[in-house]
Amino acid sequence: MVGKPNVGKSTLVNTMLGVKIAPISPKPQTTRKRVRGIHTEGNRQIVFVDTPGWHEAADALSEYMIRQITEALAEVNLVLWLVDLRHPPTHEDELVARALRPLKDQVPIILVGNKADAARYPEAALQAYAELLPGLETRMISAQNERDAKALRDEVLALLPEGPFFFPEDYAKGDQTPEEWAAEIVREEAMKRLKEEIPYSIATKTEEFELRPAPAGGGGGTFYIRVNIYVERENHKPILIGAGGRKLKEIGAAARKQLEVFLARKVYLDLQVKVYPNWRKDPEALRELGYH
Repeated sequence: MVGKPNVGKSTLVNTMLGVKIAPISPKPQTTRKRVRGIHTEGNRQIVFVDTPGWHEAADALSEYMIRQITEALAEVNLVLWLVDLRHPPTHEDELVARALRPLKDQVPIILVGNKADAARYPEAALQAYAELLPGLETRMISAQNERDAKALRDEVLALLPEGPFFFPEDYAKGDQTPEEWAAEIVREEAMKRLKEEIPYSIATKTEEFELRPAPAGGGGGTFYIRVNIYVERENHKPILIGAGGRKLKEIGAAARKQLEVFLARKVYLDLQVKVYPNWRKDPEALRELGYH
């Protein structure tokens, strides 16, 4: 799955799998790492690779994100290039087309026009995108529509080459660890609630993840999860925390609700806000925060 930021790649992966394995928010660049989603159906398996949105690299983090895309493209059998039919092509779409050009004769590439249900002139928009890389198969969908997603998934299954399964038949739908998932869910909920530059300057990392047994006779137990939220500047902390801690409580409550569904257990979510100056520009900081 490739495309510029905020065209619906993660939404489409989640719809195709029938479960949420990738974070989503209205903010661009919610996806920062490659995330693999696994769909197994009888003797067939698809490994979807959701990638960050393609954009101009401006710091070490964005360079890392572009590298995640190029590395993914080097190891796939098929590419779905997603575009937003509500808008005409931009410079970022041209960057994606340029990156895909060398692959055109090596693997199938399908140009997928998303948000067709909300576009005013979807056919004209799709044609404009098709002109960036002529000769591709094209499709129009709504990534949130299960019927559209299933039809495209079936088409992908038919196009993939024969080979062994990459994951066991009973493997989970995604390849993230529970610790990674917890951190991503917290970051997703924070991005939804923060404005201006701050959503892009936060990072999250799970520091503790432990199932604590219930008191005698209680049964089940509770997951204790401690996630640090890092910001780049001291003056970002009070914005993230909010008056009386209200904003941080909102983020925690929403994230906890998702995590309890995912883990099928009660969750005690402990969020702590810390300052890590200019972490987006520091390759060593990126490694410490899980971007490696």
